[in-house]
Amino acid sequence: MEPCIFCKIAQHQLATDVLYEDQNILAFKDIAPKAPVHLLIIPKKHIATLNEVQDFHIMAQMMATAVQLAKQQQIAASGYRLLMNCNQQAGQEVFHIHLHLLGGKKLGSIG
Repeated sequence: MEPCIFCKIAQHQLATDVLYEDQNILAFKDIAPKAPVHLLIIPKKHIATLNEVQDFHIMAQMMATAVQLAKQQQIAASGYRLLMNCNQQAGQEVFHIHLHLLGGKKLGSIG
């Protein structure tokens, strides 16, 4: 099976603007930003959807990375949104879990 695009990014097979990396997590700028700050935070290990997560420590690491990046991007005080889609009807386009970090402007309400 061909690796997904996020696996290729995590393995440095595709170039991207990496803002954070450790042994488990990678964070980079979204190529189609919906806000002035729009970052994607992914586990390096392939997990297709939230439904397949077995070790929720990875989710805690992703959240902690989001908080750290919000501070680095100077949007922590003004506010930011964290968003994760699960499966097609929710808007998941890449089937490798990823957390969106959005901020840098007033964001509209959801729903």
